[in-house]
Amino acid sequence: MNPYRVEKHKEYYRFVTSGFVHGSYMHLGFNMFTFYFFGEAIEGLLGPTLFIILFISGIIISDIPSFLKYKNAPHYNSLGASGGVSSILFASILYQPMTELMIFPIPIPIKGFILGILYLIYFYYSGKQSKDNINHDAHLFGALYGLLFAFIANPDLAQQGIQAVLNWRPF
Repeated sequence: MNPYRVEKHKEYYRFVTSGFVHGSYMHLGFNMFTFYFFGEAIEGLLGPTLFIILFISGIIISDIPSFLKYKNAPHYNSLGASGGVSSILFASILYQPMTELMIFPIPIPIKGFILGILYLIYFYYSGKQSKDNINHDAHLFGALYGLLFAFIANPDLAQQGIQAVLNWRPF
């Protein structure tokens, strides 16, 4: 994704194609690992058509803030499916917030909604710092979009997830 080329040369296809290019095997592997485990659950809950729409639109929507921020910066580039994967991950967290998740390599289970909150804080903070080559804004806005999409796609299931969080007691 090169926002400058999108702005100056009208290369709008970059909003989609950037999601299918990765910077390393580790980047690709981490995205596909997350996509596989959370995607299966979300596809089962949304069905294949809404699942594909969520993923592809998550890639596109998550790049819009970076486009707006860097459209006059010719040397800025980003790539990867992280925005779409974040959309899938956070839709899963909304629908199933009590699922126990672990952050590799720490073998301590954490409720999905708690991990989600920690990720959102991390994405926000890291996006403000901009000290690495990771598009943290794509992670953040992909996550927020995933929550919104999931709520609109199945409000009853989303309400159940929200209610589960509200009823949760740590002890």
